Amino acid sequence: SRQEIAQILDHYVDNGIENILALGGDPPKNQPDWTPHSQDFTYAVDLVRYIKERHPHMCIGVAGFPEGHHQAPDRLREIDFLKEKVDAGADYVVTQLFFDNHDFYDFRERCVLAGINVPIIAGIMPVLSKKSMYRMVELAVGSRLPARLLRLISRADSDDYVAKAGIHWASEQVRDLIDNDVSGIHFYTLNRSRATIQIYESLGVRTSDQFWS
Repeated sequence: SRQEIAQILDHYVDNGIENILALGGDPPKNQPDWTPHSQDFTYAVDLVRYIKERHPHMCIGVAGFPEGHHQAPDRLREIDFLKEKVDAGADYVVTQLFFDNHDFYDFRERCVLAGINVPIIAGIMPVLSKKSMYRMVELAVGSRLPARLLRLISRADSDDYVAKAGIHWASEQVRDLIDNDVSGIHFYTLNRSRATIQIYESLGVRTSDQFWS
């Protein structure tokens, strides 16, 4: 409800938190008849608008979907919805994970054409096991695994080699994104930050000691 969100936001501000990633969120699993608590925040844009009204100084991020959102009626309307969130006060966009940079570049170009001029942060998550690969696709509904990546993983005879292949693939994604002037990169770690550090090291960005300092 608006009252609950107000209390949460005020608590954040009182504790020096100035950055919010405003998401619509997912409905609870195994509850087909679930309905939202109230109509105060039906969509993420409603939350963005309310945060900016209550705490104008807060920096707000919103989600973008290079491969398309599974609930969007079409790709044109999907960009319109994103533009609404930016116009409501979003300061940057962080994308859902993706495995083919062409999807990101196409998404970024369509954002520019729509007048979305805030930074677009690329979401990267390396495949670390065959089980995690299926889990990632489940979490990011509609996520597309390129055939080249699937072929690379299929050659691995253990999860140790899957992880090496996945980190290599993600490293190449990041290198290419940096070469093409990406505004920033967000790593989805799921509490497994070692892979992120290895990607950093493979790019020569910094050592793990510097990473943790």
